[in-house]
Amino acid sequence: MMSLQTAMLVGLLAPLVVALLTPFLAVRHIWRDAAGPIGGVITFIAALEVAMAVRDGQTPRLFVAQIAEGLAIEFAVTPLGAIFGLVASGLWILAALYTVGYMRGNHEKHQTRFTAFYAVAVHAAMAVAWSGNLLVLFIFYEILTFSTYPLVTHKESAAARNAGRLYMSILVGTSVVLLLPAVVWVWLSTGTLDFRPGGFLAGQIDPAIAPILLGLFAFGVGKAALMPIHRWLPAAMVAPTPVSALLHAVAVVKAGVFTILTVVVYVFGIDFLAKTGASDWLVWLAAFTILASSMVAITKDDIKARLAYSTISQLSYIVLGAAIASSMAVQGAALHIVMHAAGKITLFFCAGAIYVQAHLTKISELDGQGREMPWVFAAFFIGALSIIGIPPLGGSWSKFILMVGAVEAGYIVILAVLGLSSLLNVYYLLEPLSRAFFRDKTRVIDVAFHPLVVVPPVLTALISIGLFFFDEIFLDLAILASRGQQ
Repeated sequence: MMSLQTAMLVGLLAPLVVALLTPFLAVRHIWRDAAGPIGGVITFIAALEVAMAVRDGQTPRLFVAQIAEGLAIEFAVTPLGAIFGLVASGLWILAALYTVGYMRGNHEKHQTRFTAFYAVAVHAAMAVAWSGNLLVLFIFYEILTFSTYPLVTHKESAAARNAGRLYMSILVGTSVVLLLPAVVWVWLSTGTLDFRPGGFLAGQIDPAIAPILLGLFAFGVGKAALMPIHRWLPAAMVAPTPVSALLHAVAVVKAGVFTILTVVVYVFGIDFLAKTGASDWLVWLAAFTILASSMVAITKDDIKARLAYSTISQLSYIVLGAAIASSMAVQGAALHIVMHAAGKITLFFCAGAIYVQAHLTKISELDGQGREMPWVFAAFFIGALSIIGIPPLGGSWSKFILMVGAVEAGYIVILAVLGLSSLLNVYYLLEPLSRAFFRDKTRVIDVAFHPLVVVPPVLTALISIGLFFFDEIFLDLAILASRGQQ
């Protein structure tokens, strides 16, 4: 058993060590390719140690430096941070394995650079998860943006460069113009940026201007992809599929919604938001994003583009839970970080496997291909059912709890929004399967089997099933978070 400080150091530094060693290990490709999965296992063990301590009521801390009175570079793991840390580290293991299969199977160039920056992104995600205050969170939020830029532009094509410019302009622009002023505003109003149980803005700012401050956070966190700050996400689908998995499940967008949820729980406080109604407008914006992005998803023939708009919709489930500002809604939002991550990484893994094995990217090209890639499409089916919210898949728990939270807070109409969203999920996620299994084959394709792009989605699909039956640690942490506990 490691001490908690040692576990935190290992969890934060293991991905960074992998990134630094990768160029040297590249003399043997098998050494380089093994570094990611090994680093993922080490990081996950540390994250599990930390999460168990948090569940037992402890607050693991790691002090780095004092900047000013009341302002420090410090890590302090909240229940929400413990959840995100488990997600980022656990999925990195399978994402690293999948990356090896995808990059080799697709004969991608610059694999060493790709692997190194991938590990840096996981390091930044772990630091965001375990940040003890808004300053640390902001610093590593930015590091996450810059470390993923080389991944988005990996193909070095004109489309990749254009996507990279849009990616950076929106994410850096929103964080500098909106998120940073919000952080400074909190500091000037309260004299602290440390996360506190129940929040610390009550009595410190005028409730009449609280919606404005919340708006700076909501739109400043561009990684949450609220409309209209969402265009970077579909554009980034030009990147290799392992990047899509990183963006949608392991690190980037989860860092965004995690930040909003953390700000609501540990800065504003859900009681303060519920009493003042400062987040009412965000409920309706999140509801609009859920439905509008689902409708756009239906129109997309490209598999990854459809999944990207699905992610925009599903992220707003988490924002919605935060904005409803009830204990049950926050629990649902926290659980949805986990459930969506498992389901969506499965779907993106499957999209990449289809491309590597059959070089297909369009839903209209999938007619009759299910029998050629049965394991891949079976995993896609399970991942889709979890995103839709069908038992016995993990996604059904988080959606159900969100619905209960909406009723608890008096937002009855949100039940209709979530119900309609699930129906739209059925349409746009099950259409690829319908084409693959229930339409005649329109083209003969030589499908090449690559185990490292098939096994990971099968495993993440099984995780989506397992999360329905074995979600105790995540549920316990979500309950602690909903109570505002540090």
